[in-house]
Amino acid sequence: MSYSDGWAAINLEMPRRIPRTEYSADAHWDLVHAVTGIEVGVESPAPVKRAASLAFMRAWDYDFFWSTLIGHGEFGEMATDMGHAEYAAGGVDRRDTVYCPYEDPEQVLAFDPWEALGPRDMATLTRRFEAHYRANREAHDFGVNMTGVYVTLISGFIGLFGWDMLLLAAGTDMVRFGALANRYAAWMQQFFDALAETDVPVVMVHDDIVWAAGPIFQPAWYREYVFPNYRAYFRPLLESGKRILFCSDGNFTPFVDDIADAGVHGFVFEPLTDLATIVERYGQTHVIVGNADTRVLLTGNREAIRAEVMRCLSLGRTCPGYLLAVGNHIPPNTPVESALYYNQVYEELAWR
Repeated sequence: MSYSDGWAAINLEMPRRIPRTEYSADAHWDLVHAVTGIEVGVESPAPVKRAASLAFMRAWDYDFFWSTLIGHGEFGEMATDMGHAEYAAGGVDRRDTVYCPYEDPEQVLAFDPWEALGPRDMATLTRRFEAHYRANREAHDFGVNMTGVYVTLISGFIGLFGWDMLLLAAGTDMVRFGALANRYAAWMQQFFDALAETDVPVVMVHDDIVWAAGPIFQPAWYREYVFPNYRAYFRPLLESGKRILFCSDGNFTPFVDDIADAGVHGFVFEPLTDLATIVERYGQTHVIVGNADTRVLLTGNREAIRAEVMRCLSLGRTCPGYLLAVGNHIPPNTPVESALYYNQVYEELAWR
């Protein structure tokens, strides 16, 4: 049921059951134990964690598995390390190291990815994408899998330069900052060209182009330097018949039309982006994934949790490509009873 429902939604065929996915819930070990009965925790061996996560995703009937391949690791020593706050259970992901290879905004504005990072072998990239997709299918063959790109453009800048240098460079000279975006996009195009040569049917394109308040830069700058590059990225993917899903954190409501015009088939987003707006404009033509708010699960009572699930499902019910998800993750500090009740309400209301 999971694959068939997920695949139907990806192709706008409106399955009878509203499909779903979640993020991070399968590493909320107390929740995983409550759902599966498997004794698992932060200190458990990796094989036990994998088996427990898989059993959890089957129990919650995931239909869709978010995944990308091309991330910060492509940048090697040219990447900035901003450290990492605690998020995962037990704080195992905390990292206090901070390092930036760029000393001033001029170095950022002059950055040439072809010179600093070099060209890539297209056949090798294609094999990497296909191997990643196959590994995802083998890991969880009961839902729709994918591969994709995480550092599409603005997220690439964040990974390379870090927030401080990125914003200093943008504030120093927005025209040169735009020229940098074009150079980076020309370098990144090789990844999308290689991806177009694969047999992967669904592609995830991630780019954190905004923050919580909306655009980071003036909207006109995006329309001159970001979305034209998106159209170039996506052209070979569209010609090869792939389904393209776009994902960004923050509030990208002001750019929904621009992203759609670039050629994507669907949107994956947090609660800050307005579900009602996307449903109104693209509910019959695009895949929509989201956007229940994790803050309701963290602090809300049962009435609030039910209302949040109903908000999402009432908006998505008439959309052929709608999938429910807690758009900003189910972290390990989520009360287990709240997460269980969220799932209970979903299962109660999921059938069209």
